[in-house]
Amino acid sequence: MSLEKELQKRSNGVCELCGSAEHVSPFLVEPKNSSDSIDHAYVCSTCQEQINDKEKMDANHWRCLNDSMWNENPAVQVLAWRMLSRLKSEGWPQDLLEMLYLDEDTQAWAEATGEGVDESDKVIHKDSNGAILSNGDSVVLIKDLNVKGANFTAKRGTAVRNISLVHDNPEHIEGRVNGQHIVILSKFVKKNS
Repeated sequence: MSLEKELQKRSNGVCELCGSAEHVSPFLVEPKNSSDSIDHAYVCSTCQEQINDKEKMDANHWRCLNDSMWNENPAVQVLAWRMLSRLKSEGWPQDLLEMLYLDEDTQAWAEATGEGVDESDKVIHKDSNGAILSNGDSVVLIKDLNVKGANFTAKRGTAVRNISLVHDNPEHIEGRVNGQHIVILSKFVKKNS
């Protein structure tokens, strides 16, 4: 069964957030990147637009989360938590957030994009030139690095693709060099454009 058909069946053909039957399609909930239906929500174009563009937020549209936050699908729970966190200054979303329970894995997924974290508390990873790094970026080493425990030197100019950010340390990223998974100091890399 195709992804869209699975999601249509699961949601009865309506947006899993607001219940609209108009212009509904699969929506991958970041940072997941699989084609598995468990990592997707079936979401209308209105909800998708507001999820993707904070400038187009209509707080009253999201009152629908009062019902959809109880959805059994983790992807829908993650989106509900993120939108309630984004809107908590409105007052009513804070009450819903206090009622919403997410298991440990789902909570980690919800927080993975930094939604709901005060700007001053966010961990921001920057390369040697001050460019902001994101999960999945490609970087180039700007100096030779001795890799402890692996007995090799990662040479300057080596490309490291699909990096992972260390969520609690802005100076560390992770990637593969010579088939080895290593931790690299962000000050020794330059982001590929």
